[in-house]
Amino acid sequence: MNAEPTVILSSSYLAPIQYYAKLVEANCVIDECEHFLKQSFRNRCEIYSPNGKHTLSVPLQKRYKRKPVKDVKIANEENWQVIHWRTLESSYRRSAFFEYFEDEFYPIYHDKKFEYLVDLNITLQELICNLLGISSNYTKSREYITVDEGMIDGRELIHPKRNYEDDSSFTPVKYFQVFDDKHGFIPNLSILDLLFNQGPQSLTYINGAE
Repeated sequence: MNAEPTVILSSSYLAPIQYYAKLVEANCVIDECEHFLKQSFRNRCEIYSPNGKHTLSVPLQKRYKRKPVKDVKIANEENWQVIHWRTLESSYRRSAFFEYFEDEFYPIYHDKKFEYLVDLNITLQELICNLLGISSNYTKSREYITVDEGMIDGRELIHPKRNYEDDSSFTPVKYFQVFDDKHGFIPNLSILDLLFNQGPQSLTYINGAE
């Protein structure tokens, strides 16, 4: 019997459902030593706002080029946490489970300051895995990972500019979204979209997204 392949993932900010489907179904390694790439899910996420798909980006200090992700620092002089929280509120306050989970996320956007991007990302990821009941086998790398036999490279497969349909192991499952009467169903948004709309049933949807 063949062993399950190891999936290499990037450190990601409120990653899309496709990312969490990998965490559920496979052994994963999060590569914190890869060089940071702009316009990726490493410091951004996509949510469903009243105006449709909307991107939230964590601002970074300028000297991030050619740096390993683990060394990239957040530009905390910008008021990004308040902006992100207000946007999440305006987008999901009407959802069925925003108030249910609000107290879990509020401190991250109001009471804490993260110097490094990877610390913010892993804090949110661990919280979300706990809320979803995901018992993931992911580990964090201490060096850049070169893809070898028995590995799947998800670092560029899961990307804002890549179509999720390029991933043959992922097929999104439709669920209710607050503004779908205006803009229709938008697949593979940030895991928060699923969590705030489906609550405890989110893991069922993730398990069906295959």
